[in-house]
Amino acid sequence: MILKNVFKNNEKWIKNKLATNENYFEDLRHGQKPEFLYIGCSDSRVDAEGFMGLELGQAFVHRNIANMVPNTDLNVMSVVDYAVDHLKVSHVVVCGHYGCGGVKAAMQSADLGLLNPWLRNIRDVYRIHADELNKIEDEEKRYNRLIELNVQEQCVNLIKTSAVQKAIRSRGVKVHGWIFDMHTGKLIDLKIDFEAILHNIMEIYHLD
Repeated sequence: MILKNVFKNNEKWIKNKLATNENYFEDLRHGQKPEFLYIGCSDSRVDAEGFMGLELGQAFVHRNIANMVPNTDLNVMSVVDYAVDHLKVSHVVVCGHYGCGGVKAAMQSADLGLLNPWLRNIRDVYRIHADELNKIEDEEKRYNRLIELNVQEQCVNLIKTSAVQKAIRSRGVKVHGWIFDMHTGKLIDLKIDFEAILHNIMEIYHLD
């Protein structure tokens, strides 16, 4: 793609939006009230708003390598706090995808330099679920299962936070774990039972 096409495409996009709604950009100017906080992978093949069929202003989006929610990362924690406490989102989504390069890298024993501390979070997911994963002989199926389990553990990390716990209690915020299948374009709900997770971790992670 030639860089100058980006700006030509922008002009076309503006015309299309105004043709549908002449007040489109004026409406955006008045602020945002998204229903979703979407935490996904930075992979360039994943179009968060696109595959959900959402317009600008309907999802507050945070992306990083392998859709991680480490509680020590001030970036993602600030996003969660702002989206839940200030924007008052109703749904918090962690969305992974099959074919995730970050998860694939974490399955290798190679030294990846600066990526090592980040990928260690995914390797910890493997460690937690090693009994299940090591029973899967097919490498591709084991890889896909680790992608799913990583989404599940990031949902657990979300539920550990005070912002999400308070929002669940006060206004019924829901936490979801999804997978985007790039082979089919389908969005898969892992149907993670966040209430059961909350119950199981409350002894240690309960925050008033």
